[in-house]
Amino acid sequence: MSPGAVLRLAGFGVALLALIASAAWGALALGFKAGESTRRRRLCAAAWCSFALGALAIVLAGRAGAGLALYAVGFASLLAWWRRLAPCGTHRWADDVARLACGAAEGDRVTLFAVRDFRWLSPREYEARWEERSYSLERLRSLDMILSYWRGPAIAHAQFSFGFDDGEQVVFSVEVRRRQGEEFSEIGGFFKQFELCIIAAQERDSVFLRTNVRREEAYLYRVSLPPNALRSLFLAYVDEANRLEREPRFYHTIGGNCTTLVYLMMQRIVGRLPLDLRLLFSGYLPQYVYRLGALDGRYPFAQLHAAGRITERARASGGAAFSADIRRGVPGIEAPPPSRPGAPVG
Repeated sequence: MSPGAVLRLAGFGVALLALIASAAWGALALGFKAGESTRRRRLCAAAWCSFALGALAIVLAGRAGAGLALYAVGFASLLAWWRRLAPCGTHRWADDVARLACGAAEGDRVTLFAVRDFRWLSPREYEARWEERSYSLERLRSLDMILSYWRGPAIAHAQFSFGFDDGEQVVFSVEVRRRQGEEFSEIGGFFKQFELCIIAAQERDSVFLRTNVRREEAYLYRVSLPPNALRSLFLAYVDEANRLEREPRFYHTIGGNCTTLVYLMMQRIVGRLPLDLRLLFSGYLPQYVYRLGALDGRYPFAQLHAAGRITERARASGGAAFSADIRRGVPGIEAPPPSRPGAPVG
């Protein structure tokens, strides 16, 4: 076979693979986003598959140019529709993500207009409560990273808890904003199924939900940040939540999630941070942070990891002293004073 024939065959193979891969992507995109009705989405996905198979049949019948040109027009139209899809922020949201962590700063005082403080009885039973709370940045003392593992060692949800000098804590959590009755799907997160939200919550809500209600394994690590960077990160969360209120964004399983959004905020505060695969596999985020020198370097990581497991302490607590209870024995953390339930900081 001549070199020219080999190149033509290789080019045909690449075009064929591109057609098949893009057709599969298109079927998933329509299957997740072509309307509210499940039946409509399935019909649109089936119609697209039929179109792609028809174009493929033309290619395999020896009319590659015509088949590929027809498919290219169809795929371009699909991409144009996809690019026009925009988040709206006005759906009937699930109760636990109904409000964003919006706030306002005046001097050193920050007011959060919706701090979640649910009382969880089961994953679907709860007493809903949202509070307006005020925090003094002068009294901000600590940052803790809390990882809860819900699907193997590589996949975890990361929350960041800010601590004040009287034991009060407020957790910021970047989450999927689900609609009423909607369930999370990792695949759907690639296809604009969900919007993005930032929730501010009490630890006895957000951490308790994952350890005691969903029965996830959780670990807590004290993060070392200079005071100015600590305050800047707190304000960055508030600014990002305010921005999401004005300009909704889609959640993305890799590109816009609980890890990548925090990474981008931290880059704006401390400068360039190294890229690492552990940013994609969030369960390994603590090792990445340890490598940066932001965890207590007096201990090997294995010791921080073992002592930072808060699962059993959380399940044995659940009361007003929940935040103090889960921190007992964590390296680098002195025994905090018990928080005052419902008392604002400052």
